[in-house]
Amino acid sequence: MNPEPESNSSSKPNRTRIKVCGLREPNDVGVAVRSGADAIGFVFYPPSARAISVPAARVLRARVPAFVSVVALFVNPSVAEVTEVVTSVNPDVLQFHGNEPPAFCAQFGRPYIKAVAVDEHTDLLDFADRYRDAAALLVDTPSAGHGGSGKVFDWSLLEIDGIAGRLVLSGGLNAGNVRDAIDRVRPFAVDVSSGVESAKGVKSPELIEQFVRSVVLADASRSR
Repeated sequence: MNPEPESNSSSKPNRTRIKVCGLREPNDVGVAVRSGADAIGFVFYPPSARAISVPAARVLRARVPAFVSVVALFVNPSVAEVTEVVTSVNPDVLQFHGNEPPAFCAQFGRPYIKAVAVDEHTDLLDFADRYRDAAALLVDTPSAGHGGSGKVFDWSLLEIDGIAGRLVLSGGLNAGNVRDAIDRVRPFAVDVSSGVESAKGVKSPELIEQFVRSVVLADASRSR
């Protein structure tokens, strides 16, 4: 029998956390939560096909139950833009995908995730040291759109001692490849957006459910 998704409060030490990003519709939030996502992401980057307004995000945020984290994603925002979201939406975590320096990311009184586009020129150890106060480092595929490319990067570039426990793996993940990704990288968490969409910016309930189940199965196979 296939294992059922664990509850968000599971204390299983090797359970991979799951974030579903770029949500814009009430039903998508409900599906992500019911499927077992640990976090949902709202994109506050207007050029993105997954961008959401502050008023709309505030409405969706009210639908998120306790013990599921809300993450607000930004790309090179102003202090005023982040402050408005913090005040109006009350996210649990901030996620920065641009060139924001550590001091900028840390000034809002919320834990933050710093994204880094990974290629053969990326010095992850130096990046991790620069952002040592970050709650996690999100590793993603280089793209002009600052994420959401739907493309996978070379996971072997993450084979660095002492860093996997801080990593949120992103970039082209879907239900078909996430089990292999978890087996190879052993990240703390995985982050999916385009991999659970039926069209650009349009989330698929079925794909969200399949993705979460694939993560659960990957963890189950590791624990045997």
